[in-house]
Amino acid sequence: MMTILKRRTAVSLLAAALTVAPLGQPWLFAQQDAGNGTFTLKVQSDIVLTNVVVRDKKTGAVVKGLKASDFTVLENGKPQTIRSFDFQAVDEAVALHENATVSGKTSIADLVNRNFAADPAELKDHRLIVMFFDLSSMQPEDIDRAVESAQDYIKSKMQPADLVALVSMSTALTMDQDFTADKTALLRGVGRYNGSEGTGFANGNEGGTSEGTADDGSSFTADDSEYNALNTDRELYAIRSIAKSLEKVDQRKSLLYFSGGLTRQGIENQASMRAATNAAVRANMAIYSVDSRGLEALPPVGNASQGSLRGTSAYSGGAMQSQLDANFGSQEVLSTLSSDTGGKAFFDSNDFGPVFQQIQHDTEAYYIIGFRSANPARDGAYRHLTVKVNRPDLKLEYRPGYYAPADFQHQKTEDRELALTEQMRSDLPATDVALYLQALYFRMTDNRFFVPVSLIVPGSQISFIKNGDRDKATIDFIGQIKNSQGIVVGDARETVKLALDQAQQAQRKNIQYSTGFTLAPGRYHLKFVVRENQTGRMGSFETDLQVPDLKKLPMKMSSIVLASQQAPSNDKKNTNNPLIRDGVEWIPNVAHVFRQDQHLYFLYEVYDPTREKGQAPAPSPGLTRRPAGAVKVLTSIQFMSGGVKVYETPLIQADAVNVPDRGAVAFQFDVPLAQLKPGTYVCQVNVIDDAGGSFSFPRLALRVQPAAAPVQAAPAAQATTGGR
Repeated sequence: MMTILKRRTAVSLLAAALTVAPLGQPWLFAQQDAGNGTFTLKVQSDIVLTNVVVRDKKTGAVVKGLKASDFTVLENGKPQTIRSFDFQAVDEAVALHENATVSGKTSIADLVNRNFAADPAELKDHRLIVMFFDLSSMQPEDIDRAVESAQDYIKSKMQPADLVALVSMSTALTMDQDFTADKTALLRGVGRYNGSEGTGFANGNEGGTSEGTADDGSSFTADDSEYNALNTDRELYAIRSIAKSLEKVDQRKSLLYFSGGLTRQGIENQASMRAATNAAVRANMAIYSVDSRGLEALPPVGNASQGSLRGTSAYSGGAMQSQLDANFGSQEVLSTLSSDTGGKAFFDSNDFGPVFQQIQHDTEAYYIIGFRSANPARDGAYRHLTVKVNRPDLKLEYRPGYYAPADFQHQKTEDRELALTEQMRSDLPATDVALYLQALYFRMTDNRFFVPVSLIVPGSQISFIKNGDRDKATIDFIGQIKNSQGIVVGDARETVKLALDQAQQAQRKNIQYSTGFTLAPGRYHLKFVVRENQTGRMGSFETDLQVPDLKKLPMKMSSIVLASQQAPSNDKKNTNNPLIRDGVEWIPNVAHVFRQDQHLYFLYEVYDPTREKGQAPAPSPGLTRRPAGAVKVLTSIQFMSGGVKVYETPLIQADAVNVPDRGAVAFQFDVPLAQLKPGTYVCQVNVIDDAGGSFSFPRLALRVQPAAAPVQAAPAAQATTGGR
């Protein structure tokens, strides 16, 4: 059962940009010159390429000397005409001059604009290797290990057929060296990474318990799963950008990805993973992932870099299992990237030499076959490829298919609605529009929870049409939630029309859309698709969602809402929405990024607190006297920076249940941010049920940005336990 309680669009700060280019098929269009009335006929013709490795069935040796007439290509069972045919063999490569580069350019603009190779003919019969150093995920010792292995390959194992490019990411994606055979330039390039500082956010642990955490200042670790998801998306988008920059190069490419591990936890965008792998497949780029941490020792009680562990987990095996799970989780994404793109992953070894040998072996010889699809439909459907050869003693290795593009401008209304529905059903993610999502939960009854869902779309992604002094746009939202059996238990569909004053500068802000579901405890899969209706570009976000069974927890709490905006609500129908209180709607800040001139609002609830025996609650306006004893729930919020407490709100105490229809004690905090310096903070929410002897200390990460203008001294934080 699903109930849509509230939908709302709002403009908020925080912008992001994403640029993609779809794969196309041949099509024609005419454009009239407004000046002289003449017509210009333009042709867009995209060829579909697939690389085929032909091996002898008995020996496994690469078979050379085949012609285009020896092959048959089928798309969805229909024969296709081969338009291009080539054979690449690295043993036939002509050695380049020792200081030669392909394009001679080394700017990030070349990477984004796909100008890696000025003359693609120069790449024939060469092995193309991109070394991608993800400095944001590696510690200094990991970088040293990766650099040393790369230097060893360049000095002693690099072959005349090898062309190598260097790409890195710390705070931004940069191309540090274009494809080159110059060993001196490559050694100089990788040497720049040696000793660099890691800049990524550390993998946080879930809040709410102190079991298995270090008993010192290092125990205050942010629950930055949301930051990790954004950070992981950034790394996956970087891989996608590299793949798209190389998709016009016909030859097979190998991406050697040095990483300190990628962890995807909490609410995460699975669409970004599929987008990265699909872009790599379309660009014929295999990813070879290397865990630069090498072979790690995992002491049960931790190492010298952390304090002693609390609780008994160090002696029961719990701490060891937690470390193993964390290590496996950080390698799982790397393994998926490699397996889904035809590469291999290398873990738990301090010798990175085999990865270079594997790349050289996998790219020794292959055929490149190109055709133009006989199917002109731009429907975005998956098209299966079958390649045959006219000799029974041979076996073929090739990619099984590709996704066709979709043309929005030529679709009818019913076709556009069908396109949205098909995108909901498709395993291929839509990533032309950046999209991020946050889901929270609040208990309504013992077995029902309200799950508010907030989506943000950067205004820079929306094509606004100027109409007088207004900027107008139309956005379609469609969502669906399935239970663990794959049955649809809720959906949402709405078209939002925006008409904003130009002074609001919508292009520099975010569009936020909110809706909600009523769900029982359990595991679910949530997917949303958004489309802006000027160009038809789409974005998708999907994630696994777990609604907890609070009956099994000693401290029953809702999610913690962080907001920077509150707006009057005229919604009289959905009075059970916990985000609407006293006629005011709380708008969650999805990215947890705030400005100094804003207020930070906290909202959370504690359910079924223990009542003290023999006491009755003091009467309060608006509350019904209950026969049971009084409650005693204490709470405060601490702000930590670098492990040091820099601010704490006043401690407040709740003596009564203030939301009696849901058995909840609701807490609200208003913290002016002018008193905090710009930077990243760890917020620890302290909640103690004094009568029941239970407690919880969930932690969250947030960032405070400088204000646009100087701010005045801030008043003290305010807190209340008032209900709706």
